[in-house]
Order: sequence, then structure tokens, then C-alpha cells
Amino acid sequence: MFDQFNDPIVTSMTQNSTVHDLLIIGGGINGVGIAADAAGRGLDVVLCETNDLASATSSASTKLIHGGLRYLENYEFSLVRKALAEREVLLRNAPHIITPMRFQLPHMPHLRPRWMIRLGLYLYDFLSKRVTLPASKSLKFSADSPLKNSLSHGFQYYDAWVDDARLVVLVAMQARAHGAQIYVQKKCIKAQERDGLWHVTLQDSLSGETQSVQARAVVNAAGPWVDIVASTVLPSKPHEPIRLVKGCHIVVPRLYVGDQAFLLQNSDNRVVFAIPYEDDFTLIGTTEEDLHGDPATAAIADWEIDYLLDISNSYFKAQIRKEDVVHVFAGVRPLLSGEDESASEASRDYTLALDTSGAPLLSIYGGKITTYRRLAESALEKLRDVFPNMGKPWSEAAALPGGDFSTQESLLTTLKLQYSWLPDALLSRWVSSYGTLVEQILVGVDSLAGLGNEFGAGLYQREVDYLIEQEWAHTSEDILWRRTKLGLRFSAAQREALEHYLTMRTSS
Repeated sequence: MFDQFNDPIVTSMTQNSTVHDLLIIGGGINGVGIAADAAGRGLDVVLCETNDLASATSSASTKLIHGGLRYLENYEFSLVRKALAEREVLLRNAPHIITPMRFQLPHMPHLRPRWMIRLGLYLYDFLSKRVTLPASKSLKFSADSPLKNSLSHGFQYYDAWVDDARLVVLVAMQARAHGAQIYVQKKCIKAQERDGLWHVTLQDSLSGETQSVQARAVVNAAGPWVDIVASTVLPSKPHEPIRLVKGCHIVVPRLYVGDQAFLLQNSDNRVVFAIPYEDDFTLIGTTEEDLHGDPATAAIADWEIDYLLDISNSYFKAQIRKEDVVHVFAGVRPLLSGEDESASEASRDYTLALDTSGAPLLSIYGGKITTYRRLAESALEKLRDVFPNMGKPWSEAAALPGGDFSTQESLLTTLKLQYSWLPDALLSRWVSSYGTLVEQILVGVDSLAGLGNEFGAGLYQREVDYLIEQEWAHTSEDILWRRTKLGLRFSAAQREALEHYLTMRTSS
């Protein structure tokens, strides 16, 4: 149906004679960002991911492209300035999955004083190069505000919303377009240095079959598993101990009418966001607690659900209970920080550690989704001496796949004329997920019947096939929670029907 761009699977242990420039371990935002930047500079790149793209931290964020207003309290001015500059770059390069969002910050007099918040917002405006977003201002809430009547004063500022998992997939597609080979469901099980090269063994997570890859340098971008990979796969190299910080979110039916998000202060000096989510829901998060043990075991605890419910109920007129929670998720950040810091105070900036004592190894610690592109540029500069002939930075002015248009409204208008038979809700979702890639999904289709079977909630066979063939999707979870968020709307029977189709498609 679609041209097959997925990389071929090599299934034997015979040595591949090709020597690649760079092998990247980890298919989160940092890994795919480095893959795209490196491939765009002319390097021969291979990326391997044990599970699905964005299957861990990069799909469990608060879905924000932001400078990090609260980081100002920890004097992380450089991080905030860097992130705010990237906010404008990403708004321009990915208008389908990244959109401006208005935030309101209600003031509680017994917490941070009003002058301090106003000063912080002035600084936030000053540090940013605002092109598309308005400046902050003070507010008075009216009686029809969704907030409790006791909350009369507050502030307003702007940041941006992002579909985090789709960002990872689109950056991986950008990497592939520049020649990178992207392997999902491929685990790096061994890496040895010989004759100045890395000899790496990859194992297919589904079949168990292995393949051998050679590379001049390796990047360990395994996120929360960076030290586990370092100690088990790359034991010949030194590595830094990391601190794992778990952040949890809950999703509830929509708490209020309006497109604004809220930043809520809590008495423990943390802040929690309440964000409009997938039209009919509100996303509330995050908690921040140290995690000890395997990041794969991270899960929200009952007390964390209660914590988020209590904060929401202290601010909003609409009261919610545990029974209202329709979805939860937990993400784990790998951070380098001092032992005396609380989890919420640990820096979100990144650290890059390059070891050239043998075959080069670059390890990635920390980072945030907003600054992935800058991290990638920094990583390639670290590798400049290893690859002196590579090209110059290029990604700042490059639209992500599907992002070559000005506004969602203008693209939606154009596509409605071209595909007048498509339901408005479906086309709107597609525009905000795929942008101009919608036209790839619809090649040769001229009616709703041409989309094939509908599995539920507007998910048609045509879209499923596209996601499998072009976006590395394998499972119903890949499709319903990372390529889309339709898992919020799918029944058990609908999910079973989708899984049956995927099984039949794989075996045919």
C-alpha cells in the first residue's frame, strides 16, 4: 500500500562488513534527535531501540514545550533562556504537533507572594525571544471562572503544548529521510572494542534473532537506563551514577470550558499543571519523587493520585475523585544532581560525557524534551574531533515531516476542499497529528469506504497501515497511546479487534 521505508532486518550473526559512523542506543527524544542531526551532517547512522520509539520517558511528559518558569527559583537562567529560544524554533518547525498554549496562574496569598511571581514572569519574558507568543500580564478572575471564588487574582503567560510521542516519531522520520537506519524492537546486548571500532550485537526483541553491527562511535542515549547500559553492555568504559526522578500524571474528564491551562502552586513549593487534553479531558501533573530500582517498574502510587486530586480540588470548583480518573502514566527522568537536592530541585539540564580512551563513547545524561535539538547539536560538537569532516548544524531551519505549512487553520481549510468527503473531526485530528503527511495517508483514496474498516473512535484501517509501514508501529499500544491518544476512547472489544487485525497482518 505504502512505499516501504522501514529498514531491513538482518537475522544472522555473520559480521556485517559495513562500518557505520555512529550507533545510537535509545529511541527516545535525545536518541532520535542526535540521529537526525548526525545523518543530516552526512554521517552514517544506526539507531536501535529495545521497545518502541518514545516507549518510556519521552511519551510520559507533561506535554509542554516551555522554558520552565519554576526553574528560575533554582537560578537555572541559562537552561531557561536556552529552552525559551527553542520554544520559538519548535513552534515554527512543527506547527501540527506543537501549538501555543495560554497559562493562568492563580495566586494564593499564603504561598509565593504576588510580587515574586510578577518578577519571575517579567524575567521569563525578558529571557525569551518572543516572536509568536504574547507577554505575561496580571489577571482578575471573574465569577464565571472555573476557579473557586476565593481565587480572585492571578497572572497569565504563554508557552506551548506538544504531542511528545509524535515529536519523537517525526524526528525519527527526519533522521530516516537523511539516511539513518532506525531499528525498533532491537536490543543492544553486547558492545566490544576491537581495533578502534565498536563491534555491537543487536537482538530482535520479538524473534530473539541477532545481528552484528560495526561503528566508529557509540552514543548511549538510553535515558533512565543509561547507567544500566553502561554497566552491562559497555563495561569497559567509566560512567556517571544517575538519579532517577519519577513524575506521574492523571487524566480526568474535562474540568472546565476554555482552552487555557493552569499552573497551580502547592504548599510544598511544587507546582502542578492542569491542561486541556484531547478535547474531552484534563491532564493533571506532575509529582516528583526519587525512584530506586528498575525504571521499567515505575508506576503511580495511590498517594500520588490523592496528591494530584487534592491540589486540583483546592483550586477548581469542579471536584474530582479517584473514580473519575480515566488514565494514569508515570515517567522517569535520569538526572545528575547533588545528594542534598530534593527531586523537584534537581537540574533538568543535560550533561554529555565523551570518552575517547578507545573507541569513542558519548553518554547522554538528563535533558528535557524542549531542548532536544540543542542537545543534539552539542552532542555532535562533542564528536567533532572524531568526525572532523561532518557537516555544519542545519536543523534549526528544518521543518519536521508534515510541518511544512503555516497554520493548522489554513491547512485544514485547504484539505477540506480537497477531501470534502472526510468527516471534520477526523480531518482535524489528522492535521494536528500528521500535518501535510495526511496526503500520504490518502493517496489513491477518494471516499470514506476507501479508508477500510473502522476499529473505533475514527481509527481506520488505512491509518493503521500507514502507522505500521511508515512510523514503526507494531502493537495496539504503539498505535493507541503513542502514535495517537485514541486509547482514551477505545473499548476493550475495539482494542481486541485492532489486535486481531495486527496479528493477521503480521502473519499474512
